[in-house]
Amino acid sequence: MNAIIEKINAAIADAEVKASAAADAAAIEALRIEYLGRNGLFPALSKEMGTVAPEERKDTGRAFNMGRNRIQELIDTAADRLAASGSGNAEHLDLTLPGRRWKAGHKHPVTIVADECVAVFRRMGFIVADGPEIEDIYHNFDALNTPQDHPSRDPQDTFYFNDGRILRTQTSPVQIRVMESNEPPVRIVAPGRVYRRDTPDATHGMNFHQIEGLYIDKNVSLADLKSVLQTFATEMYGPKVKIRLRPHFFPFTEPSVEYDFSCIMCGGKGCPVCKHSGYIEIAGAGMVDPAVLKNVGYDPEVWSGFAFGLGIERLAMLRYRIPDLRLLYENDVRFLEQF
Repeated sequence: MNAIIEKINAAIADAEVKASAAADAAAIEALRIEYLGRNGLFPALSKEMGTVAPEERKDTGRAFNMGRNRIQELIDTAADRLAASGSGNAEHLDLTLPGRRWKAGHKHPVTIVADECVAVFRRMGFIVADGPEIEDIYHNFDALNTPQDHPSRDPQDTFYFNDGRILRTQTSPVQIRVMESNEPPVRIVAPGRVYRRDTPDATHGMNFHQIEGLYIDKNVSLADLKSVLQTFATEMYGPKVKIRLRPHFFPFTEPSVEYDFSCIMCGGKGCPVCKHSGYIEIAGAGMVDPAVLKNVGYDPEVWSGFAFGLGIERLAMLRYRIPDLRLLYENDVRFLEQF
């Protein structure tokens, strides 16, 4: 019997005693380190195998493998024994302790404002509609009377897939899909995420959220649109908020307007936030263009309606006095816990 086999036999006998006496996880870990750790006995013996005489190498190798396996078996058995008794882990289950409550999370500020918007419009009789975020050209542009040379159709402004589909640039395609599958009257709001190739800054992002509204019925006028927008502004920001409509152009509405809310920061008196105008630009709206009604099979001589859109992030920034849009998407828990 050579020296290596003698060391192995002695190690097994010693490990059996130590494993039986191990009273905690630290003792078991010390046993493992002593024999199987990087600087333990068996790694050291493996380096000595090259000095064994050729005729003894077979028996020595067999003894080495059996010894190492035996040590591991002793360690595993000791660990199982301690686990069964509950003494191997200082944090074992104590049924006498009170339960630990998981810290509950809460909604993101964008989700909070989106839900509030939906609730306001529901009270005015609107229902929620949804649609795909990956859209085709027809529903996102053509059906909405957007001309071929419109800047929004340029790849510099819109995310295109190789098959010609796009990431929707607005939730207006939801309006088209609803009108295609439903006879008027229609009264919907369409909240959701949209995508544009904007350079992220304090007020822009490559993806953001919109909520758009559509009302189609007989004898609908711009006065109805103004009434809905004023009601929404009052519900969201209080009875002192006023709205202002300004002429504008959108391919899918005629006439078209941009609408502003009186500045909630200064009460309409003028401040740096509203550029001393007393009003903050919110979004666009207008009467649905007759061409759009024809595209979905509605008779513009019978039916009329209005559409409007709002940026939910913009509303959230106003509600919570957030100076930079990017704060909403940096996932800083310290910031999000405030809402």
